[in-house]
Amino acid sequence: MENISSYYLMPHPPLIIPGVGKGQEKVIQSTIDACNKIGEEISKLKPETVVIITPHGPMFSDALAISNEEYIKGDFSEFRDFDTYIEGEIDKKFNEELISICKRENIPAANIDSNILKRFNRKFELDHGAMIPMYFINKYYKDYKIVHITYAPLSDIDLYKFGMAIKESAKNLNRRTVFVASGDLSHRLSKDGPYEYSPEGTKFDKTLLENLREGNVLNVFNMDKYMVKSAGECGLKSVFIMLGAMENEEVKGEILSYEGPFGVGYGVMSFNNELKNNGTLQLLKNMKIEKFNKKVSNANPYVKLARESLNHYYSTGHLMAKPSNLPKELSKEKCGAFVSLKKFGDLRGCIGTFLPTTDSLAEEIIRNAVEAATQDPRFPRVGEDELLDLDISVDVLSRPHKTIREELDPKKYGVIVIHGHKRGLLLPDLDGVDTVDYQLQIACEKAGISPTDEYEIEKFEVKRYKEGE
Repeated sequence: MENISSYYLMPHPPLIIPGVGKGQEKVIQSTIDACNKIGEEISKLKPETVVIITPHGPMFSDALAISNEEYIKGDFSEFRDFDTYIEGEIDKKFNEELISICKRENIPAANIDSNILKRFNRKFELDHGAMIPMYFINKYYKDYKIVHITYAPLSDIDLYKFGMAIKESAKNLNRRTVFVASGDLSHRLSKDGPYEYSPEGTKFDKTLLENLREGNVLNVFNMDKYMVKSAGECGLKSVFIMLGAMENEEVKGEILSYEGPFGVGYGVMSFNNELKNNGTLQLLKNMKIEKFNKKVSNANPYVKLARESLNHYYSTGHLMAKPSNLPKELSKEKCGAFVSLKKFGDLRGCIGTFLPTTDSLAEEIIRNAVEAATQDPRFPRVGEDELLDLDISVDVLSRPHKTIREELDPKKYGVIVIHGHKRGLLLPDLDGVDTVDYQLQIACEKAGISPTDEYEIEKFEVKRYKEGE
């Protein structure tokens, strides 16, 4: 027996609440009508539990957060609506079952409460990503308990498996359950919108909604990384979890509404799935391994060496020796080099040298790759199980030379700031570092140099090599 009776994708624009929108909400009347339709449908299903996945609750980098007290409430005072509030009783038995399954399946998830959140200066409360779907549900039906979950930047496979765990929990408890994936689509649809415009935004919204409508689950997980990153969305991870909850179901989505008048995409969907015998999890795992193997096999010698260095270290516990069959520029030349590790687009470690400290560039890369994974003080040590999810880049540095502020370009040149024994280095062409002043500010902060100090500046160029390029 399948106990999740229906699934929905719902947006969460605060202005959809009349006390926030104060008339502006009429611009997205189609979205309002679609959300009301979902509320009415849920009232007929009479679920005992509503599971909501949100991007705007207390988010942790290493675990999904499950709110776990008797009750939870929130309001829209942040958006200058001091009258509207939402509250609900939490289904703690569901949470208990879900955590038990996550432990069994090694899915990183944790129950959170007021005491835990106090350590992070956060309140235990509903966020607008959960309150807005609940606002439309509560208009028609209130006899349910809530499971409030904030997603985390985990691997696609872990998010999918977490969705499977939600489904198993509902089945084990024999709970009539409704699943809501809360998330807005691209935030970069318009040059007049609140975020930087990207032409990839519209493409992302169309691609995601069409794949969900047509039930192309693998295609959802295989969307172009550049398009996804450029879109600036906050709903895809909610969708990944929802699709995991649909394991062994033939996905059949209906687009109830799509609008983007404020530069943000609001997609509303319902799903009327059918059971099938074969699941998708193994196909996703196979696709992930295939993509990884393709990425590694097409890698240039620089990042391939960094990858081999990590694999050797994690299998033996020792640094690998310099291979004998390397190109001359790796085996003979001496250069400073930085190795950067990213996981799901976020930095996971970066260590480097601005001048050569070994007898060859190859040895520089071999050592710095391992130190990026194990010695970067900003991050916990990379686990062996993370290697498959890492993207590696290698920056080879030219020799730095003295310069002045007027000769800098943060896209072309990296900088080194020097004051006495203090040195701070920043690589060029980093996301969000678009001005010379900001580049120097960050470099000074890294070195512990005051902006009012008189410091020397050196600049350098890099040749950047990325996996898959």
